[in-house]
Formats: sequence, C-alpha cells, structure tokens
Amino acid sequence: MFDRFNRRINYLRVSVTDRCNLRCTYCMPAGGIRMLSHKDILTYEEILEVIRLAVAMGIDKVRITGGEPLVRKGIVSFIGQVAGIPGIKDFGLTTNGILLGEFAQPLAKAGLHRINISLDTMDPGRFREITRGGDLSQVLLGIEAAHKAGLDPIKINCVIQNSSDEPDANAVRDFCQATGLDVRFIHQMNLGEGCFTIVENGHGGDCMRCNRLRLTANGRIRPCLFSDLEFDIRRMGIKAAIEAATGLKPERGTTNSSDFFHNIGG
Repeated sequence: MFDRFNRRINYLRVSVTDRCNLRCTYCMPAGGIRMLSHKDILTYEEILEVIRLAVAMGIDKVRITGGEPLVRKGIVSFIGQVAGIPGIKDFGLTTNGILLGEFAQPLAKAGLHRINISLDTMDPGRFREITRGGDLSQVLLGIEAAHKAGLDPIKINCVIQNSSDEPDANAVRDFCQATGLDVRFIHQMNLGEGCFTIVENGHGGDCMRCNRLRLTANGRIRPCLFSDLEFDIRRMGIKAAIEAATGLKPERGTTNSSDFFHNIGG
C-alpha cells in the first residue's frame, strides 16, 4: 500500500488494551484515566481479522502494544495466532517489562520475534517516581528472561526530558552497552501541543519516512499519532477503514486532541 505522498505503508501497530499496571507520569494523569468499557474493546477475533486483512493489503510488520499488552488475559494464545498469519515478516511487542519475567519464554515459544522494553532510569527510586510505584528489579528480571528466551534484538525505549545526555539517560545507555541491548531515546511528547521529534537511534517521529497505521483497542484505524483522524472498523468495515486511513494519511503530524498514550499505543 502507498499513501498519497508515495510512502509505502507496511507497518501496523495494534493496541490490545488501554489498561496498564504502571501509571507513568508522561503517559497518564495523576488522577487516573477513564477506562474503555468491556464492550468497546475489540475481541481477539476482531483484531485477528483486522491483521489478516491488513497483511493481505500489504502490511508485513506488526507490533502489539497497549496500555500494557501483557495484562490482557489470553495474550500468549493471541500472539501464537498472530504469528501463524502468513506474510508477517517482523512481529514485535512493546512492554514495560514488569510481567516479562513470567511471559518471555511463552511469548517466544508462541512465535513472537522480538521485543521493545520501556526503561527510563536505572535508579530504583527514580523508577518508582516516574512510574508511580513500579519496581525496577522486575523489569531487569524481565530483560534477562527475554535474553534467555531469544527475543533478540531487545530494544530499550528510554523517554528523555531534554537531552540524551541527562543523567538517567546516560545510566540507561551504559547499562545497554554492558548488556548488549539497543537503546532508543524518545523525547517526551505532548499530543495536544503537537510536540514530537525524531527518535534518536530510531525512525519514529520522522514524518517523511512514516510507514505505519495504528489500530486502537476500541477499533479505530489511525493514520498518524499526531492527528485526530480515525476510521472505525466496526462502522465502516475493516477494508474501508484501512483504505481511508492510508488515503488520508497526513504529510506530517500536527496535534491530537482526542487520545492519550495509554490508549493509542504510542
């Protein structure tokens, strides 16, 4: 598939839930968020139907996100079903790592290719502060489990405030260099204000090279993280929604006033 700016669209990011077991300061407001109702969340069968048709239309890279995807019941079986879809060349998952110690081996056995893990600091106190109560040691155990399971290359997503030379970022970089991990630095974004930059050591935020669509947990195909455009698969049908999102994908991001990172998948 190609959009009107001749960008090849071959990447689908799939949010399977808006739930998360952390409350990171840059993702969720301190007072919490209003969760989607159960009836609004796509079933696994609906998501699989979207992925199958998207692959038939030209998608060959799929990434599972959330919220935190590992909190959704039945995630390993679902991963196995996605892995069985012919035509997917790159199949990944993004996680905060808290549950990865338990899930790394089953995910790899189910057919997941690789994994991205969020890690913004190596200081346990700072980690608790940023995540509002998270335990850094669980993430480190999850990284070790992912290594043992062969979910390589493991990519670390590190959110930074101003510079990748910040103390927390330097500590994460040193850890990654010592343990053979790839690290990407993501400048903290603001959807409503349209604040984003190109990811350091990655391709996110580079509008002219953008190759992705997003499926939200409640069934909207979104062509751009920084846009309010969305197309409801339940109302329009899957094929029409994908075609509309591809055909109307903006040249570059502007602002998004209708979503939060916890429900759109980042």
